[in-house]
Amino acid sequence: MGDVDQETELQGFSTRAIHAGQDPEPTTGAVVTPISLSTTFAQDGVGNHKGFEYSRSGNPTRTAMETQIASLEQARHGLAFASGLAAEDNILRLLTVQDPSKGKRILLGNDAYGGTFRLIAKVWSPMGFPWSAVDLTDLDALRANWPDDTGMIWLETPTNPLLTCFDIEAIASIAHERGAIVVVDNTFATPYLQQPITLGADVVVHSATKYLGGHSDVVGGFVATSNDELAEKLTFTQNAAGAVPAPFDCYLVLRGVKTLAVRMDRHCENARAIVDLLVHHDAVDRVLYPQLPDHPGHEAAAKQMKDFGGMVSFTLKAGKDAALRVADATSVFTLAESLGAVESLIEHPGAMTHMSAAGSPLEVPDNLIRLSVGIEDAADLVDDLATALDTI
Repeated sequence: MGDVDQETELQGFSTRAIHAGQDPEPTTGAVVTPISLSTTFAQDGVGNHKGFEYSRSGNPTRTAMETQIASLEQARHGLAFASGLAAEDNILRLLTVQDPSKGKRILLGNDAYGGTFRLIAKVWSPMGFPWSAVDLTDLDALRANWPDDTGMIWLETPTNPLLTCFDIEAIASIAHERGAIVVVDNTFATPYLQQPITLGADVVVHSATKYLGGHSDVVGGFVATSNDELAEKLTFTQNAAGAVPAPFDCYLVLRGVKTLAVRMDRHCENARAIVDLLVHHDAVDRVLYPQLPDHPGHEAAAKQMKDFGGMVSFTLKAGKDAALRVADATSVFTLAESLGAVESLIEHPGAMTHMSAAGSPLEVPDNLIRLSVGIEDAADLVDDLATALDTI
């Protein structure tokens, strides 16, 4: 587990991204954090080691990554995992070790990543951990209809794929009054745009595969918390279950995060150019982007985010077939799953990333297209999407 010291937290975001947990290697002075491939570490005596024993339990490259990202999330503790879903599974295990009187139910927003839905509804629910889908934009309804057996509330903000934004501070207050753990998936916003720990979240989770890695070349997950008790439990199950990333994967995320701030600025700038095209296009039914005043949760996003992100979704008036044609007609936007990397991606969520949610309260519209807007030249992206829309 990577822990953050108080002095580091006083520095600016990009300074921490480049330096937190990444001091020059003491023997050679190497500026870049070495990839430590050793699986075991020599001990001076039984139980007397230099902080590392066995690489599943802790690895120098992994610790550097954990410290780096925890610092950016303004959290005291960070833990790395082999994937975003491995990180989520580890968080859900908190329900097995907390006071049974606090309940086992998981409240999930009614718009969420299909993989999260699948893990909660198809893996954890059959094991005795029920779940409910709730509208997290309606705080009065959340207060009035809170299930007594709730142990955890799970929210993405912005959500995947409808980009709805929720008031983290308000939801955390409601949940804490009722004794529930508050988990925020910060994958879309990234710590550059939003720090949920500062708004009352107990745990933050990322698919490090996305914006943190930023180059579509590594799969990883990350968990941050400032709750010492939760950190101890999360660390125990991280080691006990063993879903940890390889040192080279940690190195790739470390490298990616160093440019997170400059990449996110470009992602946001390009997304606004795409939104400007879409809101004025006759074929488009609705544009989903948090900066738009009529977008669900716009006020929450404006309050708690530095900018509005690089993800854009929209629906088409002509329906599913038109959406499939547009998704298949771009050339600069690549038709592919995933998101958050330097290249722009386009997908049809209903037939791709969110197929597992079909027939559930989280089913997405079949005329929906999701864009991960990359950092190419904005004019090329606008021209490419405009040409694709003209195929309808």
